[in-house]
Amino acid sequence: METSKILELVVIALLGGLCAILSNKGIAVFNDGLRPILPEFLEGKIGKKELAATSFALSFGLVIGFGIPVSIGASIILVHSILLMTDIIGSWAPEGKLGLALSGGVGAIYGIGLVLGLQKVVDLFAMLPVNFMPSLSVVGAPIIVAFSIFPAIAIASQHGMKKGAVALGATLLTLVFVKRFGTITLDNGTAIKLSAEGMSLLVGMIFMIIFAMMVKSDGTESNQALVSVFLERVNRIKKNWLWLALTGGLVAAATSLLIIAGDPISLNLLKDAKFNEAALAAFARGIGFIPLVFSTAIVTGVYSPAGTTFAFVAGIALHGNPAVAFVLGALLMFVEVQLLSLVAKALDKFPGIRDMGEHIRTAMNKVLEIALLVGGAMACEQIAPGIGYFWVIGLLLLNRKAKKPVVELAVGPMATISLGIIVNILYLIGLFIPVVAK
Repeated sequence: METSKILELVVIALLGGLCAILSNKGIAVFNDGLRPILPEFLEGKIGKKELAATSFALSFGLVIGFGIPVSIGASIILVHSILLMTDIIGSWAPEGKLGLALSGGVGAIYGIGLVLGLQKVVDLFAMLPVNFMPSLSVVGAPIIVAFSIFPAIAIASQHGMKKGAVALGATLLTLVFVKRFGTITLDNGTAIKLSAEGMSLLVGMIFMIIFAMMVKSDGTESNQALVSVFLERVNRIKKNWLWLALTGGLVAAATSLLIIAGDPISLNLLKDAKFNEAALAAFARGIGFIPLVFSTAIVTGVYSPAGTTFAFVAGIALHGNPAVAFVLGALLMFVEVQLLSLVAKALDKFPGIRDMGEHIRTAMNKVLEIALLVGGAMACEQIAPGIGYFWVIGLLLLNRKAKKPVVELAVGPMATISLGIIVNILYLIGLFIPVVAK
């Protein structure tokens, strides 16, 4: 086995093992919905069985329906596939030294298995009579350009339709202008090509921040009061700074090695080697997660193993340099933890920026839902012309009527994989003929 592959397996094993241990100790979990439940367990209000069942219910569907399908299409692991499962592993393992050993061991094995197994799955697809692996990459195709829309949607949500329309217009003009005039030729003949999507995203973010800073505080809400009330829980996080710094470093190192990505947008950009755009997308995501992660941390005393996700930015910026990325990721996480209460106080000075986080996350989710759905429809139609659109629309609407629907982010990828399997079965019984016969 090559040295680079061994390094990848060591990093992912350490990440999986450590994050499972942090989940078992109640220090950090990745699922935002699970974080508020952990204090109930730590204070003895619910038992281990209830915690384990809740963790499984909240996370497993996202691992199978969202994390792994998106990862298969790019051969880069979406971090949800690892960290949501380590939440489950840690919560299921018993308390005490045995639980720590089991969490660490199973988490490490799972991480290694995911890296090795993902390639096996890709190889398996290539052996199918109808290889739909190339079509899986189409699922993420609309994400890159669609992502530049999210600041305008967030602005419309927070500040109204008119300001959102202004931002959308400016974003569109930037996209068109850079596509037309974005190539700069230097005197020595070297051509520098600006990313139209990246520049339009940057313009949208500038509008978003300016509008947010214009919102004045009315003094009715205060994170400072929240900090004083939950000071003991904030101190609990600070006490575990070393563990959290290690996870931050490992997240950055794994991202630097292109093993993992923090979200589908940066994942698809990394797949196409668009590192600057991926870093910008990850940075925008980090801004959106500051209020959520910090607020839940203050209230619960439980942090996220990826923090506010800026460790991913460090990893992307230092791609191919895992050692330096590890140090920077660890440092970023240390700073986050130490500044926990100070950042909450600073957010009070610009309430628009504090509130902006929720609008950013909502806008991102909506954009992702539509982009993955459109991408899934395109991929399905490529797999089975004349059937693909029927399949995606049918699954989407049926899912909305289900008693326990899967998140709509997952519908596009799941529809593509399921249709790919179905057409292979139909091919074997003579009911489907691929468009291009080989």
